[in-house]
Formats: sequence, C-alpha cells, structure tokens
Amino acid sequence: MAISSTLIVAVIFAFLIAFIFSMFGQGGGSVYSPLLIMLGFAILLSTSTSLVLNLITSLSAGYIFYRKKMIDYKISLIFAPGISLGAFAGGALSKSFDTTVLLWVFVAFLVGVGARMIYSYWEKGKSEETPPTSLSTGKYVLIALVGLTVGFLAGLLGVGGGIFIVPFMVYVLKYPTKIAAGSSHLIISFSALAGILGHATSHRFDLPLILVTGIAVLIGGNLGARVSMKINIKMIKAGLGLIMWVFAAQLLVKLLG
Repeated sequence: MAISSTLIVAVIFAFLIAFIFSMFGQGGGSVYSPLLIMLGFAILLSTSTSLVLNLITSLSAGYIFYRKKMIDYKISLIFAPGISLGAFAGGALSKSFDTTVLLWVFVAFLVGVGARMIYSYWEKGKSEETPPTSLSTGKYVLIALVGLTVGFLAGLLGVGGGIFIVPFMVYVLKYPTKIAAGSSHLIISFSALAGILGHATSHRFDLPLILVTGIAVLIGGNLGARVSMKINIKMIKAGLGLIMWVFAAQLLVKLLG
C-alpha cells in the first residue's frame, strides 16, 4: 500500500473512531494505536500519535459537554495529578520496553477492553442521580491509585483511559453517566498531554501524520459528542468491543507468525 493511500485510510478511520468513542466519554486511544500499528507505522510512533489524537478528541468533544454543563471540574482536578504523573512516566519509559512485549500488552488490553464493552450491552442501566457532594478519604486514595495506573497505561500504550475512568466514576464514585462521560474528556486531556511530554523526551513525532489525522478527529470528536446527547449507544459499544477482539486477533497472528 502506498503512503498516500495509507494516510487516507488512517484519516477515514481516525474520524470514525473519534466520532464513535467521543459519544461515551472516551478518546479512542484503545483503537488509534493498534490501527496505526496494523497500517505499518512503528509502535512508538503509533502510541505517541495516538496520544495527540486522544488530546484533540477529548478537547473537541469536551467542549460540547462543557456547553451542556456536564463536566465536574472538582473531580477532574482531583484525578489530574495522579493520572498526569502516571502518563508522563509511561510515555518516558515506553522506549525502554521491548516491542514484542508491548504488542503482547496490546493484545491483553484489547481483549479486556473489548470484553468490558461487550458486557455493557447486557448491563443494567443506572438511575441518574446528582453528583456526590463529598468523597471519603478512602476514595481520594483510590482515585490517586487508579489515576496513576490508568495514566501509566495511557502513556505506555497511547490509550486514553476513558474505558476505565467512566465505569469507575459511575459505579464506584456514583456519578451520573453523562457527567462521568463529560468529566472523563477533561481527565483524558491531562493524561494525554502528560503522555505526549513523556514521549517527547525519547523520540520525535510524525507531524504530517498528526496534522491530517488530527483534523479528522477534531471534526469527528465534536460531531460524536453532539450525537451522544440524543441516542442510546449500548449496541455501538458492544460492536466496538467485537472490533477490538478482531484487532487483538490480528496482532496475535502477527506475533505468532
């Protein structure tokens, strides 16, 4: 495949990923990275580009949630230190990881995230309540630990982390789903930026690739966030879970082949 056609495919899929994932408070990094890897881009280049795309998607979609007053700034800022520190460390240390090990981590990540998204199709709905007015000390500690762990994975693999943050906010911290999705975009922005800075300490970025795919996700993320206000997305999430399993299978074939 020629470089020009590879870029066209990357742009089309970047738009679709941003459009769909921004509907439920995620940047799409769990798909950007493996997609770029399967298109033939180097692993480190794929993960660092994915972080930039995550940042753009989250800012674009987050603006829509901001206008709808669906972002809880207090909880977002509580997450920020831990997830930023973890993401910077993951990005800075990514070059020291063997590429084969990273691919195996990707396979495990895609299988796990895919299962979580497919399970959401049968998951019972949660009654929408108001956000909690206060949190216990134990939950503050838990937020710090979750932030560090999710941030490290985000920086290492170029993923957003929203797939973990949103359920954590909804089922553990008891936030309404829409508020969790909106706040997740702001939280992901912190982790993506920190991960980008971490990657910048060890290697260069592909600016032309970032430019063309960045424009696609800017538009896709904005449109997806607008649509999210109007539709039920359980079936879409389950379908994406199956797509992640397909990606995992393809990476597995590459590893074993």
